[in-house]
Amino acid sequence: MFTTTLSGCFGEDSPVPIPEEIPEYTGLFVTGPDGLPVDVPHLDLNFNFSDVGEDGPEPSIGITSSGCIFFIALEKVMRSCDFGETWEDVAGPQCAFQTNDPWGWVDPITDRIFAVQMQGLETSWICWSDDDGESWLGNPHDSGTTPINDHIKLASGPWTSSGYGIGGIVSQNFYETAVYYCYNKLAGIFCYTSFDGGATFEVGGQVLGLAATGAGLHGAITSAPDGTVYVTPRVETPTVIISKDNGFDWFTRTMGEDVGTPYPRKNSEVATDTESNAYHVWTGPGGPDENGSFDGYNGEGVYMSRSTDSGESWEQESIRISPIEVVSYAFPQIDAGDPGRIAITYLGSEDSGQLGEPNLDGSPWDGNAHYANSNVSYHLYVTYSLNALDENPVFHTVRATADPVQIGSICLNSGDCRGSPSNRNLLDFNDLHIDNQGRVFIAFTDGCFGDCATKENPLPEDSRSRRGIMCYLESGPSLYESVGMLPEFD
Repeated sequence: MFTTTLSGCFGEDSPVPIPEEIPEYTGLFVTGPDGLPVDVPHLDLNFNFSDVGEDGPEPSIGITSSGCIFFIALEKVMRSCDFGETWEDVAGPQCAFQTNDPWGWVDPITDRIFAVQMQGLETSWICWSDDDGESWLGNPHDSGTTPINDHIKLASGPWTSSGYGIGGIVSQNFYETAVYYCYNKLAGIFCYTSFDGGATFEVGGQVLGLAATGAGLHGAITSAPDGTVYVTPRVETPTVIISKDNGFDWFTRTMGEDVGTPYPRKNSEVATDTESNAYHVWTGPGGPDENGSFDGYNGEGVYMSRSTDSGESWEQESIRISPIEVVSYAFPQIDAGDPGRIAITYLGSEDSGQLGEPNLDGSPWDGNAHYANSNVSYHLYVTYSLNALDENPVFHTVRATADPVQIGSICLNSGDCRGSPSNRNLLDFNDLHIDNQGRVFIAFTDGCFGDCATKENPLPEDSRSRRGIMCYLESGPSLYESVGMLPEFD
């Protein structure tokens, strides 16, 4: 509290009390493994944003060793080789001209760029480039051994020495890396392995579940440096499906039973570091109240489980990586560099005052974004940790966007979207990857773009855009320890 002397109607010598100065909110949080604040200086994380200029409701991103950024905006392959200053669609005639589900991938070992487009439910059209998008090859019927596919994903990773790997049941491997392709085919999750760099997929099959249980829908594919492959099914108990022989055999591991996941839900994600440690993140209930009870009014959180033995075992006490001030979430994405150095992005809301208030159906809102009312808004957040393998890791979180990316609810169940026009504008995921310098790049969809972003009190019906936006860590610590602090781009 402080006072000052004002002249005029108060009199020349009348001290007038001024309320205690409230620090300016900065959107910065430093938290421990329970989401509560810790007394640690915040990392200096500065992000630069770029409008891709196209709709990107399910964006994916990758960066080649040359520094060119590839952003999949529906059927368009948007490329920027000047850090987002300019963008151009470089998809060639060998790439699909339309899409029902877009996906992109840049092989971090070979720099091969993939653009994958679902063609109805019948097949997928995959095209690829080995020269930063200057020329392309493609296969318009590249869908494994059996048609009917949905929720497509593609990734690549090192060959192992067993199963489909080098020296395994297939003696010849044509391409430098194994390329994996997974999709939902109603009966469950199906994954296939390509020996020719994604041109064809001749081996593989069902790896888990029935779509009716949620197991037919899955997150991105992740391959560790040691060749271990991870796929995450969309199920109530956080689960990872794992292969150690390039997709020949698969097994499952569960974790997070102390937290679980809400319904409806989107996918969880796995990242692996340079030593093949694995980090699995998902959205779960916010935590117990003062009586130790999960009563549904504590919002949600982003949680993590770690494995230090290539997915064989996972810790069962979940770690909260997000601050307790953020109470609602969608689309967590993660990548890792050196051991313990991870970055996670997600959409989140700090509107804790709406917890317990009527949701879209009139029931008390528990933080599930699918039912958020019109008083809830979402921003893009980024959480960073440089010691994520420690017993008590520290998480540095920044609210990266200056204005909301969505007002009101986010459709997490495509069979139950709401509003007029429909809130099915953000679709199923965002994306995060790092380049060979350990710099973070994020692809996300801005649902409150243009006029919505300039309104003082935008409504959910104003927030139906699906603009593709790229942001990158302009300055801050690299996820590779040897790089240190990242230099700003010229």
